[in-house]
Amino acid sequence: MNWTQLSGKWDQVRGQVQQQWGKLTDDDIAIAKGSRDELVGRIKERYGIAKEDAQAQVDQWLERI
Repeated sequence: MNWTQLSGKWDQVRGQVQQQWGKLTDDDIAIAKGSRDELVGRIKERYGIAKEDAQAQVDQWLERI
């Protein structure tokens, strides 16, 4: 699935996002609302990791769904 497809199905994959990144709050996920950059930023903030690491996690997750 590519990011364009995912953003169109955001409401359906919210649970998968929450499962993958349990530290994200419902508000974090709602704010991200299909925006890759916003999701990366929220992961970076909640997990205290570098932006590049958060991007890599999102890319790996996207390949698996």
